[in-house]
Amino acid sequence: MSEKRRSRWYFGGLSSSAAACITHPLDLIKVHLQTQHEVRMRMMGMTMSVVQREGVLALYSGLSASLCRQMTYSLSRFAIYETVSDQMKDRTHGPMPFYQKVLLGLVGGFAGGFIGTPADMVNVRMQNDVKVPLELRRNYAHALDGLFRVWKEEGMKKLFSGATMASSRGALVTVGQLACYDQAKQLVLGTGAMQDNILTHFLASLIAGGCATVLCQPLDVLKTRLMNSKGEYVGLLHCVRDTAKLGPKAFYKGLVPAGICLIPHTVT
Repeated sequence: MSEKRRSRWYFGGLSSSAAACITHPLDLIKVHLQTQHEVRMRMMGMTMSVVQREGVLALYSGLSASLCRQMTYSLSRFAIYETVSDQMKDRTHGPMPFYQKVLLGLVGGFAGGFIGTPADMVNVRMQNDVKVPLELRRNYAHALDGLFRVWKEEGMKKLFSGATMASSRGALVTVGQLACYDQAKQLVLGTGAMQDNILTHFLASLIAGGCATVLCQPLDVLKTRLMNSKGEYVGLLHCVRDTAKLGPKAFYKGLVPAGICLIPHTVT
Protein backbone atom coordinates (compact mmCIF):
# COMPACT_ATOMS: atom_id res chain seq x y z
CA MET A 1 0.00 0.00 0.00
CA SER A 2 1.54 3.34 -1.11
CA GLU A 3 2.24 6.01 1.44
CA LYS A 4 -0.32 8.86 1.42
CA ARG A 5 1.31 12.27 1.74
CA ARG A 6 -0.47 15.45 2.82
CA SER A 7 1.02 18.85 2.13
CA ARG A 8 1.57 21.18 5.07
CA TRP A 9 0.92 24.46 3.27
CA TYR A 10 2.13 26.64 6.19
CA PHE A 11 5.64 25.29 5.57
CA GLY A 12 5.43 27.19 2.27
CA GLY A 13 5.34 30.52 4.10
CA LEU A 14 8.07 29.53 6.54
CA SER A 15 10.42 28.14 3.89
CA SER A 16 9.80 31.15 1.64
CA SER A 17 10.84 33.40 4.53
CA ALA A 18 14.02 31.36 5.03
CA ALA A 19 14.74 31.54 1.29
CA ALA A 20 14.20 35.33 1.34
CA CYS A 21 16.94 35.69 3.97
CA ILE A 22 19.36 33.97 1.58
CA THR A 23 18.37 35.70 -1.67
CA HIS A 24 17.49 39.20 -0.38
CA PRO A 25 20.73 40.92 -1.56
CA LEU A 26 20.08 39.71 -5.12
CA ASP A 27 16.48 40.89 -4.91
CA LEU A 28 17.70 44.33 -3.80
CA ILE A 29 20.14 44.58 -6.73
CA LYS A 30 17.35 43.51 -9.09
CA VAL A 31 15.13 46.34 -7.82
CA HIS A 32 17.96 48.86 -8.29
CA LEU A 33 18.52 47.69 -11.86
CA GLN A 34 14.81 47.83 -12.69
CA THR A 35 14.36 51.41 -11.41
CA GLN A 36 17.16 52.81 -13.60
CA HIS A 37 15.67 55.08 -16.27
CA GLU A 38 18.71 54.41 -18.43
CA VAL A 39 21.00 51.39 -18.30
CA ARG A 40 24.02 52.86 -16.53
CA MET A 41 25.11 49.88 -14.43
CA ARG A 42 25.05 46.12 -14.71
CA MET A 43 24.66 43.63 -11.87
CA MET A 44 28.23 43.63 -10.53
CA GLY A 45 28.62 47.40 -10.94
CA MET A 46 25.40 48.04 -9.02
CA THR A 47 26.44 45.64 -6.24
CA MET A 48 29.84 47.34 -5.83
CA SER A 49 28.19 50.78 -5.89
CA VAL A 50 25.81 49.89 -3.05
CA VAL A 51 28.56 48.28 -0.93
CA GLN A 52 30.99 51.19 -1.44
CA ARG A 53 28.39 53.85 -0.60
CA GLU A 54 26.49 52.20 2.23
CA GLY A 55 28.40 49.09 3.36
CA VAL A 56 27.68 45.37 3.08
CA LEU A 57 24.66 45.50 5.42
CA ALA A 58 22.92 47.83 2.96
CA LEU A 59 22.35 44.73 0.80
CA TYR A 60 19.85 43.65 3.46
CA SER A 61 17.86 46.90 3.45
CA GLY A 62 14.16 46.09 3.64
CA LEU A 63 14.60 42.53 4.93
CA SER A 64 11.78 42.96 7.47
CA ALA A 65 9.40 43.98 4.65
CA SER A 66 10.59 41.03 2.56
CA LEU A 67 9.79 38.63 5.42
CA CYS A 68 6.42 40.33 5.95
CA ARG A 69 5.70 39.89 2.23
CA GLN A 70 6.54 36.17 2.31
CA MET A 71 4.31 35.59 5.34
CA THR A 72 1.36 37.20 3.52
CA TYR A 73 1.90 36.54 -0.21
CA SER A 74 3.60 33.13 -0.11
CA LEU A 75 1.60 31.79 2.81
CA SER A 76 -1.67 32.64 1.01
CA ARG A 77 -0.74 31.16 -2.36
CA PHE A 78 0.61 27.94 -0.82
CA ALA A 79 -2.53 27.62 1.31
CA ILE A 80 -4.83 27.94 -1.71
CA TYR A 81 -2.78 25.83 -4.13
CA GLU A 82 -1.86 22.96 -1.80
CA THR A 83 -5.23 22.70 -0.04
CA VAL A 84 -7.25 22.60 -3.27
CA SER A 85 -4.64 20.32 -4.89
CA ASP A 86 -4.98 17.79 -2.06
CA GLN A 87 -8.79 17.86 -2.36
CA MET A 88 -8.64 17.33 -6.12
CA LYS A 89 -6.23 14.39 -5.73
CA ASP A 90 -8.59 12.80 -3.17
CA ARG A 91 -11.47 13.03 -5.65
CA THR A 92 -9.64 11.75 -8.71
CA HIS A 93 -7.24 9.39 -6.87
CA GLY A 94 -4.40 10.58 -9.11
CA PRO A 95 -2.41 13.64 -10.19
CA MET A 96 -4.23 16.64 -11.65
CA PRO A 97 -3.88 17.40 -15.39
CA PHE A 98 -1.37 20.17 -16.13
CA TYR A 99 -4.03 22.69 -17.22
CA GLN A 100 -5.75 22.34 -13.83
CA LYS A 101 -2.43 22.95 -12.06
CA VAL A 102 -1.93 26.08 -14.17
CA LEU A 103 -5.45 27.38 -13.42
CA LEU A 104 -5.05 26.67 -9.72
CA GLY A 105 -1.64 28.37 -9.73
CA LEU A 106 -3.12 31.45 -11.43
CA VAL A 107 -5.94 31.73 -8.87
CA GLY A 108 -3.73 31.09 -5.82
CA GLY A 109 -0.96 33.37 -7.05
CA PHE A 110 -3.33 36.21 -7.96
CA ALA A 111 -4.98 36.10 -4.52
CA GLY A 112 -1.62 35.86 -2.73
CA GLY A 113 -0.17 38.69 -4.81
CA PHE A 114 -3.06 40.99 -3.88
CA ILE A 115 -2.85 40.13 -0.17
CA GLY A 116 0.92 40.71 -0.19
CA THR A 117 0.87 44.02 -2.14
CA PRO A 118 1.23 46.41 0.85
CA ALA A 119 4.29 44.56 2.22
CA ASP A 120 5.68 44.23 -1.31
CA MET A 121 5.43 47.98 -1.90
CA VAL A 122 7.18 48.80 1.38
CA ASN A 123 9.85 46.22 0.49
CA VAL A 124 10.54 47.89 -2.88
CA ARG A 125 10.71 51.33 -1.27
CA MET A 126 13.04 50.25 1.53
CA GLN A 127 15.35 48.54 -0.95
CA ASN A 128 15.43 51.53 -3.28
CA ASP A 129 16.09 53.99 -0.41
CA VAL A 130 19.74 52.96 -0.40
CA LYS A 131 20.50 54.52 -3.78
CA VAL A 132 18.69 57.88 -3.48
CA PRO A 133 20.12 61.07 -1.88
CA LEU A 134 19.69 61.36 1.90
CA GLU A 135 17.16 64.21 1.65
CA LEU A 136 14.88 62.13 -0.63
CA ARG A 137 14.91 58.93 1.44
CA ARG A 138 11.73 57.69 3.07
CA ASN A 139 13.67 56.13 5.98
CA TYR A 140 11.15 53.50 7.10
CA ALA A 141 12.43 51.95 10.34
CA HIS A 142 10.91 48.53 9.51
CA ALA A 143 8.03 46.93 7.62
CA LEU A 144 5.27 47.87 10.09
CA ASP A 145 6.55 51.46 10.29
CA GLY A 146 6.49 51.62 6.48
CA LEU A 147 2.95 50.24 6.28
CA PHE A 148 1.67 52.65 8.94
CA ARG A 149 3.37 55.69 7.38
CA VAL A 150 2.09 54.96 3.89
CA TRP A 151 -1.44 54.58 5.28
CA LYS A 152 -1.13 57.79 7.33
CA GLU A 153 0.69 60.00 4.81
CA GLU A 154 -0.62 58.73 1.47
CA GLY A 155 -3.88 56.97 2.27
CA MET A 156 -5.11 53.38 2.28
CA LYS A 157 -5.38 53.30 -1.52
CA LYS A 158 -1.62 53.87 -1.90
CA LEU A 159 -0.92 50.66 0.05
CA PHE A 160 -2.30 48.81 -2.96
CA SER A 161 -0.36 50.79 -5.56
CA GLY A 162 0.78 48.32 -8.20
CA ALA A 163 -1.70 45.67 -6.97
CA THR A 164 -2.66 44.72 -10.54
CA MET A 165 0.97 44.03 -11.43
CA ALA A 166 1.75 42.36 -8.09
CA SER A 167 -1.27 40.06 -8.42
CA SER A 168 -0.57 39.25 -12.08
CA ARG A 169 3.10 38.60 -11.31
CA GLY A 170 2.09 36.46 -8.31
CA ALA A 171 -0.16 34.41 -10.60
CA LEU A 172 2.62 33.77 -13.13
CA VAL A 173 5.27 33.05 -10.47
CA THR A 174 2.96 30.54 -8.82
CA VAL A 175 2.32 28.83 -12.16
CA GLY A 176 6.09 28.66 -12.63
CA GLN A 177 7.05 27.70 -9.08
CA LEU A 178 4.21 25.38 -8.06
CA ALA A 179 2.38 24.12 -11.16
CA CYS A 180 5.58 23.66 -13.22
CA TYR A 181 7.31 22.11 -10.20
CA ASP A 182 4.53 19.54 -9.75
CA GLN A 183 4.50 18.77 -13.49
CA ALA A 184 8.31 18.55 -13.76
CA LYS A 185 8.46 16.24 -10.74
CA GLN A 186 5.69 14.06 -12.20
CA LEU A 187 7.52 13.79 -15.55
CA VAL A 188 10.89 13.05 -13.91
CA LEU A 189 9.38 10.32 -11.73
CA GLY A 190 7.49 8.96 -14.76
CA THR A 191 10.76 8.10 -16.49
CA GLY A 192 11.56 5.62 -13.71
CA ALA A 193 15.15 6.85 -13.66
CA MET A 194 14.79 8.71 -10.34
CA GLN A 195 13.03 8.15 -7.02
CA ASP A 196 10.94 10.67 -5.04
CA ASN A 197 13.86 12.06 -3.08
CA ILE A 198 15.76 15.29 -2.48
CA LEU A 199 17.63 15.04 -5.81
CA THR A 200 14.34 14.85 -7.71
CA HIS A 201 12.99 17.81 -5.75
CA PHE A 202 16.16 19.78 -6.57
CA LEU A 203 15.94 19.05 -10.31
CA ALA A 204 12.21 19.81 -10.50
CA SER A 205 12.63 23.09 -8.62
CA LEU A 206 15.50 24.16 -10.91
CA ILE A 207 13.17 23.73 -13.89
CA ALA A 208 10.32 25.50 -12.05
CA GLY A 209 12.54 28.44 -11.04
CA GLY A 210 13.65 28.97 -14.64
CA CYS A 211 10.05 28.90 -15.88
CA ALA A 212 8.93 31.36 -13.18
CA THR A 213 11.75 33.82 -13.97
CA VAL A 214 11.02 34.01 -17.71
CA LEU A 215 7.24 34.17 -17.22
CA CYS A 216 7.12 36.98 -14.69
CA GLN A 217 10.03 39.30 -15.52
CA PRO A 218 8.14 41.89 -17.67
CA LEU A 219 5.43 42.19 -15.01
CA ASP A 220 8.07 42.35 -12.28
CA VAL A 221 9.71 45.36 -13.98
CA LEU A 222 6.37 47.19 -14.29
CA LYS A 223 5.41 46.32 -10.69
CA THR A 224 8.70 47.68 -9.34
CA ARG A 225 8.40 50.92 -11.32
CA LEU A 226 4.79 51.51 -10.21
CA MET A 227 5.49 50.80 -6.55
CA ASN A 228 8.57 53.01 -6.48
CA SER A 229 6.94 55.91 -8.34
CA LYS A 230 6.28 59.29 -6.75
CA GLY A 231 3.33 60.17 -8.96
CA GLU A 232 5.11 60.21 -12.32
CA TYR A 233 2.85 57.48 -13.74
CA VAL A 234 -0.86 58.13 -14.33
CA GLY A 235 -1.60 54.42 -14.46
CA LEU A 236 -0.49 51.03 -15.73
CA LEU A 237 -0.68 51.89 -19.45
CA HIS A 238 1.37 55.04 -18.90
CA CYS A 239 4.04 52.95 -17.15
CA VAL A 240 4.00 50.39 -20.00
CA ARG A 241 4.41 53.13 -22.64
CA ASP A 242 7.18 54.86 -20.70
CA THR A 243 9.08 51.59 -20.25
CA ALA A 244 8.55 50.63 -23.90
CA LYS A 245 10.33 53.83 -24.99
CA LEU A 246 13.55 52.29 -23.64
CA GLY A 247 13.15 49.33 -26.02
CA PRO A 248 11.97 45.70 -25.64
CA LYS A 249 14.96 44.81 -23.46
CA ALA A 250 13.69 47.26 -20.80
CA PHE A 251 10.99 44.73 -19.85
CA TYR A 252 13.73 42.22 -19.02
CA LYS A 253 15.93 44.55 -16.96
CA GLY A 254 17.50 42.65 -14.10
CA LEU A 255 16.77 39.24 -15.68
CA VAL A 256 20.10 37.72 -14.60
CA PRO A 257 19.84 38.74 -10.91
CA ALA A 258 16.13 37.83 -11.03
CA GLY A 259 17.04 34.33 -12.20
CA ILE A 260 19.94 34.03 -9.78
CA CYS A 261 17.52 35.14 -7.04
CA LEU A 262 14.37 33.24 -7.98
CA ILE A 263 15.90 29.87 -8.91
CA PRO A 264 17.73 29.37 -5.55
CA HIS A 265 14.63 30.79 -3.82
CA THR A 266 12.47 28.14 -5.53
CA VAL A 267 14.94 25.36 -4.67
CA THR A 268 15.14 26.43 -1.02
